[in-house]
Amino acid sequence: MDFAYVSGNPALDLAGTVLSRRDEPVDVLAAPADLERWVAQCDALPDRVTADAATFESALALREAVHRLALDRVLGRPFDPGSLGIINATAAGPVPTVELGDAGLRTSGDLPAVLSQLAGTGIAVLADPHACLKECGRGGCTRIYLDRSRGARRSWCGMDECGNRVKAAAYRARKRAATTAEG
Repeated sequence: MDFAYVSGNPALDLAGTVLSRRDEPVDVLAAPADLERWVAQCDALPDRVTADAATFESALALREAVHRLALDRVLGRPFDPGSLGIINATAAGPVPTVELGDAGLRTSGDLPAVLSQLAGTGIAVLADPHACLKECGRGGCTRIYLDRSRGARRSWCGMDECGNRVKAAAYRARKRAATTAEG
């Protein structure tokens, strides 16, 4: 499953690596190697980072802080002070190096730099009063995404996963109703 770019913001995508937070949460980042693979999937991030136990725990703390702050924003609540402290402290860390060459942009840096960059993108979207954040409309999915659709009409975090599931379930329900009405 590809989680990069589903939520419209890299920090929100990081927060989305825990699936179904209300029901039976599934943590996609169960080990440092999972985090390394996730970072490698994100084009704007350095692709060769290594995660030790401490940086892995920092990434998980950032992920939870971003999710809490995004949910606060969606629900119109004041931001959680502890989560604000985590995201602000992480954003104050080192940043990746960006270099321009004949082959285009090259981004390099270690995992603390990646986390700093992710925190910065999270802060930018959370601070934007015009950014429309929503929680996925599919029951069971708790991913928060940035809705950039015309009229902010998007209902699901992504069409490939959640949108197709909802549409298929609606189709099956209509089919059953039609079969019941005929019989």
